[in-house]
Amino acid sequence: MAPPLMSLLTLFFASLLLPAPSFISSSPLQDPELVVQEVQESINASRRELGFLSCGTANPIDDCWRCDPDWEKNRKRLAECGIGFGKRAIGGRDGRLYVVTDPSDNDPVNPRPGTLRYGVVRDEPLWIVFAGDMVIKLKQELIMNSFKTIDGRGSNVHIAGGPCITIQYVTNIIIHGINIHDCKRGGNAYVRDSPSHYGWRTVSDGDGVSIFGGSHVWIDHCSLSNCNDGLIDAIHGSTAITISNNYMTHHNKVMLLGHSDSYKKDKGMQVTIAFNHFGEGLVQRMPRCRHGYFHVVNNDYTQWQMYAIGGSAAPTINSQGNRFYAPNDRNSKEVTKHEDAPRSSWRRWNWRSSGDLMLNGAFFTPSGAGASSSYAKASSLSAKSSSLVGSITAGAGSLRCRKGRRC
Repeated sequence: MAPPLMSLLTLFFASLLLPAPSFISSSPLQDPELVVQEVQESINASRRELGFLSCGTANPIDDCWRCDPDWEKNRKRLAECGIGFGKRAIGGRDGRLYVVTDPSDNDPVNPRPGTLRYGVVRDEPLWIVFAGDMVIKLKQELIMNSFKTIDGRGSNVHIAGGPCITIQYVTNIIIHGINIHDCKRGGNAYVRDSPSHYGWRTVSDGDGVSIFGGSHVWIDHCSLSNCNDGLIDAIHGSTAITISNNYMTHHNKVMLLGHSDSYKKDKGMQVTIAFNHFGEGLVQRMPRCRHGYFHVVNNDYTQWQMYAIGGSAAPTINSQGNRFYAPNDRNSKEVTKHEDAPRSSWRRWNWRSSGDLMLNGAFFTPSGAGASSSYAKASSLSAKSSSLVGSITAGAGSLRCRKGRRC
C-alpha cells in the first residue's frame, strides 16, 4: 500500500533539511559528447523526485526550487538545480551562510566585516545572502574568490553606479537574484582578492560581470542593463559557464564570449545561454562568440538594433528553440552576423538554427557542414518547443521572493 501524500511530503522536506556534506568538490570538465545525455537524465531525475511539487513552467531550473514555500530555509538546494555547461558550479554550497549587513565599500584593500567584499574574498566556501534591501556602489571591481554564491533572493539588491563583478582565475561561482546596472570603469588602485593578497589593478572595462579565465560559473535570475562595456563577458580560457533566466535591457554590446580572434585558448570554451529575455534597448552581441562552443537555447529575443547572435574565428553556435522577434527596421531583420571574415571563410563555420521561431521577418543565416561532433560539443540540454518560450522566460530577471511563499 502506498504511503499517504502527507508522509511523502514530510520525508521530502526532511531530506532537504539534511546538512550539506562538509567536503568541497569540483568535478573536472566532462567529455562534451556526454553532457547532453547526462544533463537530460539529471533533469528527468529531478522531476521524478519533485513529482507532486512540480511548478509546471517547463523551465527545469525554476521547477527545481521555486515551488518550495520554504525556499528560504533550503537556499542551498539551488546548487543542485543548474543546467548546461555550468551545471556543476556549486558555489558556496559546502560552506556557511554569510550575511551582508553593510552596503558600503569604503576600502577595497581592507574591507569591513559585514560587507559584500569581505565575504567574496574569503578563502572558505560561503553562501552569501543579504540582511535587507540595499544598493551597493563599489569603489573598485568586486574580485571574487572561488566557491562563492551571491544569493539575492528575499532582498532587493542592486550593484550599481561603480565598478562591478570580476571572476578571474577562480572556479565554482553562482550569482543569483541580483540587479546589476550602470557599471563603470575602475582601476589604477590596489584591490584585495583573498585574505592574504591584494594587488594593483589597471583600468577595467566596466562590465557588469567579467569572467576572465574562470570555470564552473552560473549566472541566474539577474537583471542587467546599461554598463560601460559588456553586461556579461567571458574571455581568456573561461569555460563551463551557464547564463540563464536573466533579463537584459538598454545596452549596446551585451555579451562577448571569447577574447580575440588570435587567442586560441578560447577554443575549449563551452557556454550555455538559456531561458533569458533579451529586451528593450539592446543593440548587438546576444552573444558575440569566438572559437568555442555555444548553446543558445529557449531564449526570448524581443529587440535588437543591429543583430542578435554573431561571431568570428569559426565558433560553433547551436541555436535551438528560441523566439526571435525582428525590429521593424527592414535592414535589421537578420538574426546572425558573421564578423571579420569573407563569405568564403564563414560559410564553413558551424552555425545552425533548429526549432527557432522567426517573427516579423526575422531570419537566421546558417553555415557549415553541420558536423555532429561539433554540435555535440555545443549541446548541453534538450531544447523545449519555441512555443513555450513565453512561459519558460516569464520569470526572467531578479525575483521578488518573500519568505514563506513560493518564489
